[in-house]
Amino acid sequence: MSAPGPAIVLVRPEIAGNTGSVGRTCVALDLDLCLVRPYGFEITDRNVRRAGLDYWKHVRLHEYDDWDDFLARRAPRAEALVLFEEYGATSFRDRTYPSDFHLVFGQETVGLPPHVLAGREDRLTRMPMRSPHIRSLNLANAATAAAYEALRGVL
Repeated sequence: MSAPGPAIVLVRPEIAGNTGSVGRTCVALDLDLCLVRPYGFEITDRNVRRAGLDYWKHVRLHEYDDWDDFLARRAPRAEALVLFEEYGATSFRDRTYPSDFHLVFGQETVGLPPHVLAGREDRLTRMPMRSPHIRSLNLANAATAAAYEALRGVL
């Protein structure tokens, strides 16, 4: 089995519209979309189509029951995991992205769960924000910005 290609990974996404928008980005940039359950919505045409428009049928969607299932079946290299958190030590602009990167984002309201973060502190990445009035960016916007940064020099 060959190593998995680059992907955006959403762990326990809560908002269908964000997932649809990330799916659209994945189609535009030829990335896989990995979704880790549970979801805060059902994946139906009605729920994701609004943001994903008619591109949803082109999304290379991979679904996993939980984080352990993702690690076992997808089997990304540890070095390919790039975990996004507001307190990450490394800016997304300073991170080196391997060609098989997996950009990992958590729930819109609480971020990544502790068991996903444990032992991966060196993989924590942040997106700097200039205003003290904002804690985080919209998930779909952050995933898109990160994907374009990871592909800088390739596009």
